[in-house]
Amino acid sequence: MVQSDGAPLGPDEQQVADTFARLAVELHDADGVVETVDAVAQFALQALNCSYAGIVLYTRGSGPEIAAVTDPVVTEAYKLQLDSENGPLVTSLREQITVLIPDTRAEQRWPEWSAKLATLGVRSVLDVPLLTGSGRSRTVGVLGLYSPDPDAFGADDEAIAHILARHASVAVATARHEASMAQAVDARKLVGQAMGILMERFDVDGDRAFAILKRYSQDTNTKLRDVAQRLIDTRKLPVAPQQELRPPA
Repeated sequence: MVQSDGAPLGPDEQQVADTFARLAVELHDADGVVETVDAVAQFALQALNCSYAGIVLYTRGSGPEIAAVTDPVVTEAYKLQLDSENGPLVTSLREQITVLIPDTRAEQRWPEWSAKLATLGVRSVLDVPLLTGSGRSRTVGVLGLYSPDPDAFGADDEAIAHILARHASVAVATARHEASMAQAVDARKLVGQAMGILMERFDVDGDRAFAILKRYSQDTNTKLRDVAQRLIDTRKLPVAPQQELRPPA
C-alpha cells in the first residue's frame, strides 16, 4: 500500500491502515449499536497507544450513558464524572472539543477526579467527541482513551483517535437509524394486526379501526404500538384492568 504522494507506507502506518480496514469491515457487519461501540473500543486498543478505552453515548430522552468499556477502570472513571457532572468527559460532551490530560498527577482543571484516576493507575487521558451533522445536537458521544503512562498520547495518537471517532460517529448513527427503521416497521405490523382484530370483532372498516386505536392511545397516554400490542396479547384495550374490550361510541 502507498500514501497519496506515491511513497510506500512504513510498518507503523501499514499496521494502522490494516487496523482501520478491519474496523470498517467489522463495523459494517455489526448487528446494532452495542456491537458497534464494542468494536470501536476494542480497535482503539490496537490502533492507539492506550491500555483502556471506552465510549459514552447520548441516549434519546436521557443523558449520557456508558456504552462500552474495555476494563472496569474505565467504568470507574466515567461514573465519577457522570455522577458529578464534571470532568474531561463532560467537557468534551458539552463543548464538542478534544480534551487531553498528559498526566493526571499534574492536572489542575479537575484535581479531585485526576487524583482518583492516578490512584487507579491511569496517568494519561484523551477524550475525543463523536460528532455528526452540525449544531449543538451533533454530539453523539465521546471516545475515551486511557494509559498508565504519562504523556502517552502524542500528535499522531490524537490524529488517529479523530479518525477512529469519525468512523464511530457514522457507524453509531447508521446503527441507530437502522434500529429506528426496524422499530417503525414492527410498529406498523402491530397496528395492522390490532386493526384487523377490531375490524373483525366490531365489523368496522380500516379507518374506523385506526381511529379507535388512536383514541385509546390519546385517552390513556399510551403509545399507539403499545395499545396495539396489548390488544393483540389480551384482546383488551388499556382502559381499566378488568374492563372487556368494547367499541368506543
